[in-house]
Amino acid sequence: MTGYLDEEAQWILDVSRAAKARPLESGSPLEARIAYNAGSPALQGAREAVASVEDRQISGPNGPISVRIYRGIGTPSKDGPGLLYLHGGGWVIGNLDSHDEICRWFANLAECTVVCPDYRLAPEHKFPAGLTDCAATLAFMVQSATELGVDPKRLAVAGDSAGGNLAAVLALMARSVEAPQVAAQLLFYPNTDARQTTDGYRRYAEGFGLTATTMKWFRDHYVRTPADIMDWKVSPLLAETVAAVAPAFIATAGHDILVDEGMAYATRLQQGGVRVVARHWPGQIHGFVSMGRFMPAARQAVEDAVAAWRSFEGNPD
Repeated sequence: MTGYLDEEAQWILDVSRAAKARPLESGSPLEARIAYNAGSPALQGAREAVASVEDRQISGPNGPISVRIYRGIGTPSKDGPGLLYLHGGGWVIGNLDSHDEICRWFANLAECTVVCPDYRLAPEHKFPAGLTDCAATLAFMVQSATELGVDPKRLAVAGDSAGGNLAAVLALMARSVEAPQVAAQLLFYPNTDARQTTDGYRRYAEGFGLTATTMKWFRDHYVRTPADIMDWKVSPLLAETVAAVAPAFIATAGHDILVDEGMAYATRLQQGGVRVVARHWPGQIHGFVSMGRFMPAARQAVEDAVAAWRSFEGNPD
């Protein structure tokens, strides 16, 4: 038994089935990006107004990185909170537009500055190229803290799905010189175990949006060799220790092949002495936070993430 789907989630799945959309893995990565870019705007709600939005390029070890910088309404002009948001898409698809709605919500709800990088995608740029771009963007936020109006001690990382994977890995890296320190990690249905052996891959293999076949296609494009699957920078659940990592908010969806590994990571962090706020949406599907036009739970999830972030700072609502 998988339980009941929320009405909105069931409707999304029904529409998708009726459209008989071509599976992403049936074509090339470029074709998958074109299809995803064409469909994602229909799921996002109206663009919420923010104080400002700026597109620019920053420098990174792999070359220039395009980033989008949002300032929320009411954001302090200096020493405010900053958020690095990493978009989902299986490390293969997704861009600055596909997760624009979420970034705007975060900017306004948290009254913060959000920076979202258009990190390099696989398979043209396999692991760890995208991760390196994300780390470079976090370093940019620290180096440009005065210009951005942020306090380097108030930086958080966030992301959904593969972006949640990258955010979790950055939080682990931040314990050393590999990445700047972060104060919080906000993860929506993160990929934490690239072995793809949890029971969720059986229960929700087909019929709930993201399929097991698609997820394997994503992973196999991302990793260089099968050995990378066991690297904690691909599978953060396999890190030798999670001690001293930043407090975490972890959201999971009940009808999602990644649900078990998301919950397992929350448990692993808690057992390692890390403060965790875990939220579970039993009737939801993978990617629901990117479906704000139809899913009330989407904004609620971001609201809960912001509340958790504030509580980590000692300023609960």
